[in-house]
Amino acid sequence: MSAADPPSAAELLARARELVPPLKAHAAATERERMVPRALWERARATRIQLACRPRRFGGFEHDPGTIYELIVALAPGCASTAWCVGLAASGDWMLAAFPLQAQRDVWDADTDAMICASFAPTAKAVPCAGGFSVTGKWAFASGCDYAQWAMLGAVIAAEGKPPTPAFMLLPASDYAIEDNWFTSGLSGTGSKNLLARDVFVPRHRIVTFAEITSGDSPGAKAHANPIYGIPFMAVFPGMLAAAGIGAAKGAVEDFIAMARVRETRGAIAGGLKHMADFATVQLRVAEASASAAAADLLLRTDIREVVAMVRAGTKPGIADRIRYRRDQAFAAKLAVAAVEALNGATGGNGLFLDHPVQRAWRDANAVARHIGVNWDAVGTMYGQHALGLEPFGQY
Repeated sequence: MSAADPPSAAELLARARELVPPLKAHAAATERERMVPRALWERARATRIQLACRPRRFGGFEHDPGTIYELIVALAPGCASTAWCVGLAASGDWMLAAFPLQAQRDVWDADTDAMICASFAPTAKAVPCAGGFSVTGKWAFASGCDYAQWAMLGAVIAAEGKPPTPAFMLLPASDYAIEDNWFTSGLSGTGSKNLLARDVFVPRHRIVTFAEITSGDSPGAKAHANPIYGIPFMAVFPGMLAAAGIGAAKGAVEDFIAMARVRETRGAIAGGLKHMADFATVQLRVAEASASAAAADLLLRTDIREVVAMVRAGTKPGIADRIRYRRDQAFAAKLAVAAVEALNGATGGNGLFLDHPVQRAWRDANAVARHIGVNWDAVGTMYGQHALGLEPFGQY
């Protein structure tokens, strides 16, 4: 398919849905390997769904970020870890388009299949030097780093006599080492390991400040005609994180219903040899879980459509809108947890086994909700501060 005739969002979504059965079949292996198995990763990459939002001049399909959200939700019922990694790879392409054009050429001119992993917390220090910056640091939670050729990493620019400036910078894989520390209970297959770098030179054109990317007024936004590259980063990106939890919850509802329709209880005292579906408590849990997952999905789809329509009309969301989006992103992750909590509590002894799909979804959705980008305690207070006339403390 030529760059002039890219696949539609509907076609990409159909490709994602075709991946769900093999993702589900390999979900346990993905957890055991603590990363997506290479053959499965290559199969997912072969669909080209990760190119959804890459600029067309670099071989992408230039859909808006709402397409990434839908792809993650569609993939996660098969395996939330794989959906998380594919979604972050696609989001990395969209984010790279905010960097100066030369940085985009550095990545994609050399390798159109290049993948970017990321760790956004500004835990490193960037010291100005001739032509750029010298960077030393350690970054955590770099999902999918084993397959990445580049990393997008957070740092603080520490220029003498100037206030610290948070920024994102691009490093090729040859400039950092991977520390294998990923032994977790949730999102176990994401391979979200530590990255280490010491005295690495980063050219000036491979840096974009946090203020530029969160405002949507970035160098890349000026270089591309499509307004989707001027969408404020925090208005949509945390929704991509919540999407994995929402998709996992939706999958858990399907798996639980399939199990409950045919299972008979085995307890000799408490309702032994009765159909699980006949219990009102089970029926209520199904209703609660499906409603929670559907509400979370609708909330984020509505917000993403709103912000995309806004930028296409030539405007950008103000502070009140951006903080509302942040609230909704975190609340959607919280709703996904509520959905899997309702179901997991009714799986009985079988739900203790690590390969139980509802239990896996429960662990994965809880892991998603712990990410600082969608952590309810952190983000909810920010919305409350703004609503009450206080200075909001957080990222929006």
